[in-house]
Amino acid sequence: MARRPATVPDAHLFELAMRDVVPLKRRKARAKPAPAPAAIPAPEPAVRRAAVYMPLPVLAPPPRAPSRKAPEPGLDKNTARRFERGELAIDSAIDLHGLTQARAHEALDAFVGNAVKASARVLLVVTGKGRQGEGILRKHVPEWLKLGPHASRILRLASARIQHGGDGAYYVLLRRNR
Repeated sequence: MARRPATVPDAHLFELAMRDVVPLKRRKARAKPAPAPAAIPAPEPAVRRAAVYMPLPVLAPPPRAPSRKAPEPGLDKNTARRFERGELAIDSAIDLHGLTQARAHEALDAFVGNAVKASARVLLVVTGKGRQGEGILRKHVPEWLKLGPHASRILRLASARIQHGGDGAYYVLLRRNR
């Protein structure tokens, strides 16, 4: 069995490395005299008046914070807030996963039509996120709802909360039948 070489203590190595080091001579720090203040010439009166009466530049107003969207006619503030938070009960839901654009569009129109006939108020439309968050259905469903045959019945559209599908789903609020 081979024997391990003995280790040299760090203090001994430090002494070996520092044996030919010569300490520096300490110098006493002298306080340097403060420089004499330079004489500042007084500005000429004409220059001073120009600086005093010079107009200030007009600055653009700061950008306004985006205001909360005002509720649509027929939608009170409390209902709008509860809808955005996903606190309203979902009356009906549809899942468009795996459908082609054409079939998804047809299914969505039929679903909204049936919901209007059944006097449903809140719908959940699940589209899925698609690959890398750029799903075709996710992008087109809002357009189809705004331009579809039941667009006049749709009061508001919002992204769903995480428990209902998150970014891959939408809440649809329908107008009441009166």
